[in-house]
Amino acid sequence: MMYKGSCHCGKVAFQVEGELNGAMECNCSICSRKGALMWFVPRDAMQLLTPEEDLGTYTFNKHLIKHRFCKTCGIHPFGEGTDPKGNRMAAVNIRCLEGIDLGSVPVQHFDGRSM
Repeated sequence: MMYKGSCHCGKVAFQVEGELNGAMECNCSICSRKGALMWFVPRDAMQLLTPEEDLGTYTFNKHLIKHRFCKTCGIHPFGEGTDPKGNRMAAVNIRCLEGIDLGSVPVQHFDGRSM
C-alpha cells in the first residue's frame, strides 16, 4: 500500500510503500521525547516529495541514525540508517502518515535506553 506523509507545516512531504503491520516505540533519550512510532522500511520504499534542503539532520551517541526533521516546524517525520546487514533503511514516524488509525497498529516496545 502507498502512504503519504508530511511534517506539520507540509514543507517536508514524502510517500512510502509497504505493509504497515506494526510500529516500534523506543525509550531512548530522543525517541521518548519525540513520541514517535517508527515503522521500518527499506529506504528505497520511501520517496521524498519535497526538496532535501528543507530537512535538518540530527545525530547523537554512535551517530548511526540520521534523525530527519523539518527546519520550519521541527517535526521529525523519519530517520535514516542501515540495518545490521548494511541495507539502507528508513524509520518512518507513522504519526506523520495521512489516514492512519493509530489505535489499530500493533506497537512493539524497544529498550533503546539500555543500548
